[in-house]
Amino acid sequence: MAGKPPCPTQAAPPPSQLSFSFSPSLRSQRESIPQAGEKEVEPEGSKRTDAQGHSLGDGLGPSTYQRRSRWPFSKARSFCKTHASLFKKILLGLLCLAYAAYLLAACILNFQRALALFVITCLVIFVLVHSFLKKLLGKKLTRCLKPFENSRLRLWTKWVFAGVSLVGLILWLALDTAQRPEQLIPFAGICMFVLILFACSKHHSAVSWRTVFSGLGLQFVFGILVIRTDLGYTVFQWLGEQVQIFLNYTVAGSSFVFGDTLVKDVFAFQALPIIIFFGCVMSILYYLGLVQWVVQKVAWFLQITMGTTATETLAVAGNIFVGMTEAPLLIRPYLGDMTLSEIHAVMTGGFATISGTVLGAFIAFGVDASSLISASVMAAPCALALSKLAYPEVEESKFKSEEGVKLPRGKERNVLEAASNGAIDAIGLATNVAANLIAFLAVLAFINAALSWLGELVDIQGLTFQVICSYLLRPMVFMMGVEWTDCPMVAEMVGIKFFINEFVAYQQLSQYKNKRLSGVEEWIEGEKQWISVRAEIITTFSLCGFANLSSIGITLGGLTSIVPHRKSDLSKVVVRALFTGACVSLISACMAGILYVPRGAEADCVSFPNTSFTNRTYETYMCCRGLFQSTSLNGTNPPSFSGPWEDKEFSAMALTNCCGFYNNTVCA
Repeated sequence: MAGKPPCPTQAAPPPSQLSFSFSPSLRSQRESIPQAGEKEVEPEGSKRTDAQGHSLGDGLGPSTYQRRSRWPFSKARSFCKTHASLFKKILLGLLCLAYAAYLLAACILNFQRALALFVITCLVIFVLVHSFLKKLLGKKLTRCLKPFENSRLRLWTKWVFAGVSLVGLILWLALDTAQRPEQLIPFAGICMFVLILFACSKHHSAVSWRTVFSGLGLQFVFGILVIRTDLGYTVFQWLGEQVQIFLNYTVAGSSFVFGDTLVKDVFAFQALPIIIFFGCVMSILYYLGLVQWVVQKVAWFLQITMGTTATETLAVAGNIFVGMTEAPLLIRPYLGDMTLSEIHAVMTGGFATISGTVLGAFIAFGVDASSLISASVMAAPCALALSKLAYPEVEESKFKSEEGVKLPRGKERNVLEAASNGAIDAIGLATNVAANLIAFLAVLAFINAALSWLGELVDIQGLTFQVICSYLLRPMVFMMGVEWTDCPMVAEMVGIKFFINEFVAYQQLSQYKNKRLSGVEEWIEGEKQWISVRAEIITTFSLCGFANLSSIGITLGGLTSIVPHRKSDLSKVVVRALFTGACVSLISACMAGILYVPRGAEADCVSFPNTSFTNRTYETYMCCRGLFQSTSLNGTNPPSFSGPWEDKEFSAMALTNCCGFYNNTVCA
């Protein structure tokens, strides 16, 4: 009752003084009836919630029953936790065995069809074995290499290696160019560009020639592997084909959104969706950490061979995969403390390479995929080498060691978010590409119209920007190894790339290539219609880079947003970096000119036009040109044939077929 004082309770004696002996039934009854002055106490195990539908006085029995009923599950859970690692290993082993059986079956059924899967599997196995051996033998190898830390031994090793490399280069040039002396011209072109950069160097006495020659040597060795060796050529041709197949999947999305007609006929709906698709894929790979892993491995290799610092090497290696504004983000925390030479190297790497996203658009133009991939990879060591030639290091860098430079992982929480963000970010790039093409092509048309008008005032017909470039840059292009008859057209594209945009230049290259492949005559009314395959390869290398005047603003804007307090330093080196990046692409073209040799079996022209054909191709044109040169007119008598066409019954029919496609004096 309210108002009444509570009844006093008597303190219970200690448990040691109590002695009870009664049955469990009496115990339960006693506990269920509260004594006077005592609060009702419930055993802990007998508590039940109303939601469970149990009374509070059920006692200990149900609790014990539940514990007994849950005991097998608890035991199983404890067993699983104890042997979780063993279960994982067993499951992983079963999955590996199943995959091995699947791969074996695929290879047995059709190895050519399963080649891509086989290559990917080999790469994964190589990475796993490398990681295992690094953990197992890394410290032992480090101890074995300690003797080379001796400065005198290291110096002797460097000199011996440099001497062997020089002798090997001289012997290779002497033997390789014995049958093709014209390939010495691009070698002289490399020497010319190196001397020009040395003459324009910021600090002539501080040039590290080890870095310069190491970078050029790496580029040369990689070029030999890719262009000259059968294995390397086949691998990169196969890689280019796989990239082309992969990019063709863009059609599935773009056709659904825009329709088949627009995708087939309109450039914007052919090339620009590829940028979005490739941007999505690159974002996924970055989220998974694959891009960072490859970049770090490439950077480590370049750093130990060239002696460059960790930050600049990481940025240049990253430019192989990402653009000139995205690569500096890999080293964003360190940009504020980098020297001017390191910043110059970062900028040069951006100007000298193309991003993986834009590479897909260039391939969509019809440019050779293997040449684009090779050019982008070969540009990385050359960019570091020429950067240290044009702007040598005279300050003390804080990043001489590889330690402390880490690449961040993607901020996305899952793969779907990474894919979505990559596609959305690529929209801006695709829009930027479309806007630049519209603007620069319009500006180029206006400039050509103005130059043509000015030329007509003094009786100079057909004066255009391309014509001016073809005359000014013709000697430089000739030093890259291009035949003199192809030099005007290649010089036009190099000038367009530097002064306008690389997209416009590659579009022009694709038009020339399409003309050649479609069997158009090489000369029409004294004007050359296309360039040779050798010139196409050299041009592909020379255009592979973002070194054009419009990129200055893009680079400055991107880097200034990251380190605004170093805006003046960035402005000091950007023009020099642009010029150096342009020279990197030209030296890569010279390397291609030295190493390129025709590949593939020539068409059997004697049997090729044996039967009537209905369309023109490059092989058709080459065979018909050879037939025209082997034909002699004999007045009213039937024409006679020489060379491989002599004494062939079908030569006259082949001549008739060729005259149906091409005009020649022997067709009259």
